[in-house]
Amino acid sequence: SSRFGQPKLLQPLDEAGTIGQTAARNLLGAIPDAIAVIRPGDERLHEIFASLGMHTIVNPVADKGIGTSIATGIDAAADADGWLITLGDMPWIQSTTIRLLAAEMHAGASMVAPVYCEQRGHPVGFASKWKHALLDLHDDHGARNLLREHASELQLVPTMDPGVIRDIDYREDMKGFT
Repeated sequence: SSRFGQPKLLQPLDEAGTIGQTAARNLLGAIPDAIAVIRPGDERLHEIFASLGMHTIVNPVADKGIGTSIATGIDAAADADGWLITLGDMPWIQSTTIRLLAAEMHAGASMVAPVYCEQRGHPVGFASKWKHALLDLHDDHGARNLLREHASELQLVPTMDPGVIRDIDYREDMKGFT
């Protein structure tokens, strides 16, 4: 939100809702029991997600970086066989793409990520063997280092979904994409 200038997930994206609503709907269309990790004080975002049936968890140290949010989410779903980490500022990822990645995880992939036009995108999935490494994340690099250090285990899944490489950092990122 710092580059955007205000809480971006609450910004209207289109007639269907805000950036956060759209991203949540697409995720819930594929993974009905998804969990959203939010910052302390994000009551409006919590209300929006709750109205969609999404469970939220507050990351009390969210200001330390996305790594802490990933760790908070993993901890909240610690008994899962794996996790698909999606980003709220990527509202154009299609539910079908999320389902495809989840299927690859269920089929035994160690790590998965979509590829569109030869660019790796999001979301990224991790099998349970990565639980402790994900719980140890604590900075703003997220799981980037884990992916780089174990690149041979990353299964790239081709997709025709341009939403996997399109995030919203600035207001102008919201234009010209359908």
